[in-house]
Amino acid sequence: MEQTKGDPGPRIGRRALIIGGAAAVVGTGAVLARDELSRLWWQVPGVEKPRVEGAVDYTGARWVAASSANWRRADRPADYTIDMVIVHVTQGSFDSAVKVFQDPEHGAASHYVVREDGHVAQMIRELDVAYHAGNRGYNERSVGIEHAGFVDRPQDFTDAMYTASARLTAGICRRYGIPVDREHIIGHVEVPGTDHTDPGEHWDWDRYMRLVRQAGPASTPA
Repeated sequence: MEQTKGDPGPRIGRRALIIGGAAAVVGTGAVLARDELSRLWWQVPGVEKPRVEGAVDYTGARWVAASSANWRRADRPADYTIDMVIVHVTQGSFDSAVKVFQDPEHGAASHYVVREDGHVAQMIRELDVAYHAGNRGYNERSVGIEHAGFVDRPQDFTDAMYTASARLTAGICRRYGIPVDREHIIGHVEVPGTDHTDPGEHWDWDRYMRLVRQAGPASTPA
C-alpha cells in the first residue's frame, strides 16, 4: 500500500485558452498540440468528462468509491497508455484498506482491492490515475490491485484470492492489449524509487502468472 501522498496532474495555466476548438497560448501565439488538448480538455472550468455513477470496469467487482483526493481524473488510455498491472498487498484487512482509501488525508489508493474470499471491490475507474505506485509515471500507465493480507503471512493468499485476482488481471490485459508477462505484471517492490516490499516473498508469481494466462482468451470478458 502506497504511503507517498499526492500526484497532482497537469494544470491549465492562464495562457491556455480554448477558442472555437483551437488552442492559443497568450503572449506566444503558439498552438497547443492536438494530443495535449486531448489530455486537458476536460480540465477546462465547466467541462467534465461524462461519468456513470457506480459503473465498474470489471463485471465481477462491486463499486466502493475512494476519496477523490487519492486519485486524479484522466481519460486513459486516450491520454496515457495503460501497459502495466501492479500487484500490492495491503498490510492489513480488506475493510481497513477500503477505509483508508476513502480517507482524503491518506493520499493514496488503488483501483481494486481483492479479499481473501475472492470478493473484488473497484474503488477508482481504470480511466483515472490512482495514486498507488509511489511513482507518477508508473501511476499514469498502470492499474493497481491491492490484496488483503500481510506479506509475511502466506496463508492470507488464498486459492480464491489468486483465482479472482488472476481473472481481474486477465481482463485488464485484454482490454488494453497488455502482454501477460513479468515485465508488464509487476509487484509494488519493482517500481523504481519505491521503499515497499509487497507483494513479498510468499506471493507465488509462477502460480499467479499461470492463472492469468489460463483466465485469458477462454474466460468471460470483463
